[in-house]
Amino acid sequence: MNSLIIYSTTDGQTKKICETIKDNSINKESYEIISLEEAFHKELENYEKIIIGASIRYGRHNPRVYKFIKLNRNALEKKKSAFFSVNVVARKPEKDTPNTNPYIKKFLKKSSWQPKKLGVFGGKIDYPRLGFINKNIIRFIMLVTSGPTNIKNSYEFTDWQKVKKFISEFDEM
Repeated sequence: MNSLIIYSTTDGQTKKICETIKDNSINKESYEIISLEEAFHKELENYEKIIIGASIRYGRHNPRVYKFIKLNRNALEKKKSAFFSVNVVARKPEKDTPNTNPYIKKFLKKSSWQPKKLGVFGGKIDYPRLGFINKNIIRFIMLVTSGPTNIKNSYEFTDWQKVKKFISEFDEM
């Protein structure tokens, strides 16, 4: 069985989550992990299972995620497919499920794709690695949303047990 994991990442956390998904799958030998840009050159018909993971930056997924899905929607709907969003809003318990996360809701409406499995995972804020403008914009957003604002620290909100549960449930499909 050939399986594909496609990631769209801003600072690397989504790719890290994809690697954890692969490493914890009972079928890890069958998985290939590629970037969204590489995925535009793949024949999806060659895969039985496809997972797409995308991060949020400033309230939106990369527009190329929607373009990829639009171009490949028929193929994706014939496969065992999953989508997950990585965002810092998911750090809040009331927004950490597909049913409660505003970015998943927006994604489903905008993409018109209904993957067979959905997930949402908290992301990471790595203030020391951010440039001046991004650091201050994100810090302001965190201030307004009661998040961490100390720019000397990194904050990881990913629940790794939840990531492992996601792939365990996907493997059973």
